[in-house]
Amino acid sequence: MEFYNDQLFHIYNQGNNKERVFFDREDYLFFIWKMRAYLPEFGDLISWCLMPNHFHWLFYVKKTEVDRMQFFARAGNVEWNRRVHKYGKKARKVERNYSRKDGASPLITLNEAIGILQMSYAKAFNPRRNRTGSLFRQDCKAKDGWIDEFITVTNTKGQLDSRFLPGSGYAFHCFQYIHENPVAGKLVKSSTVWEYSSAKDYAGLRRGSLCNLDFGKYLIENC
Repeated sequence: MEFYNDQLFHIYNQGNNKERVFFDREDYLFFIWKMRAYLPEFGDLISWCLMPNHFHWLFYVKKTEVDRMQFFARAGNVEWNRRVHKYGKKARKVERNYSRKDGASPLITLNEAIGILQMSYAKAFNPRRNRTGSLFRQDCKAKDGWIDEFITVTNTKGQLDSRFLPGSGYAFHCFQYIHENPVAGKLVKSSTVWEYSSAKDYAGLRRGSLCNLDFGKYLIENC
């Protein structure tokens, strides 16, 4: 996947051979914790949806690469918070052995981070489901919304790109498509009933902190 700074991307992937990757609430919540650990350093999550065999993110990339040590330090802190939230005083300490290997770049890319997120989830998922091997398709997909070219919110003059002007519907349609996945999949009759997406947050039915709701509302109202 090729990402660019200051651009909006629709990122999605599914299980190998379209197999299920989420079976119960614990699976979904664990993956959400991974999203919280590995994505924020690179930008803002605008909307998201987890389905039984795939996931969708609408993500605004601010940086395509960040400091590697800082990235793992933050991820470790989030993982510690997850363990305390789940196990309380019995939570195991997080192993913080993320020293940089000889010759490795001091920076980590968004592509690498997404790969680590998926592998980290699979590492916990596989033993629980008595399976081995890769869980997700090898090539996670990313598109600039629904068009085959990169697009920026502002042009070189600092003005809104014409495709982001009111009425173009660029961000809104992708936003709606992601939230309507559970309805299209006949899992629920209303997108706001599905727990594992940001639809509830935008509807004011939950105080979620995973998405940048203010920026998301700006995009869907003006684009």
